[in-house]
Amino acid sequence: MKISSAVFSISSPNYKKCPSDGRPEYAFIGRSNVGKSSLINMLTGVKGLAKTSGRPGKTQLINHFLINNEWYLVDLPGYGYARTSRTSREKWSTMMRDYFLHREALTNVYVLIDSRIPPQKIDLEFITFLGTHGVPLSIVFTKSDKESQREVQANIKAMKKELSEMWEELPPMFLTSSLTGMGRDALLDNIESINETLK
Repeated sequence: MKISSAVFSISSPNYKKCPSDGRPEYAFIGRSNVGKSSLINMLTGVKGLAKTSGRPGKTQLINHFLINNEWYLVDLPGYGYARTSRTSREKWSTMMRDYFLHREALTNVYVLIDSRIPPQKIDLEFITFLGTHGVPLSIVFTKSDKESQREVQANIKAMKKELSEMWEELPPMFLTSSLTGMGRDALLDNIESINETLK
């Protein structure tokens, strides 16, 4: 897929305020500081489209970006940032749960996982939540250029082993690097192929 246009559409506090035009939505989410904004900018080829920050918890709303005037890339708030208040975490939990369970336009969720570290409980719990509720998902390993490939592959293998204990069939997985562009074509082709099935 070639990205010819990528523009910000709207930031919404809940799923009911999201666009109502019915275009398919592909959501990106992960633990705080997993490299989500950098990945979105790499995918779209638009520097600064999603705001990057060294401060976890930067994204607070459901952000829609219209791609090629055909589908939405949705930038969701990261999870697992311990320095936010309990009230904020509960508000996030309600907003995200409602979005995942009630947003009819949601077509696939790309769960971002830091490839530099072993499987984290919070990631496994989130993936399990999506799977339990039948929400289509893929796993995107980020920052694959930051560590040796031996360590990266060991962490991916460990993730597969953890998921295999709960899943009969593992979700699609992609290895990416926002720095080198690794995985860009594979992810965009995946979205394109899903779009084709919707026509």
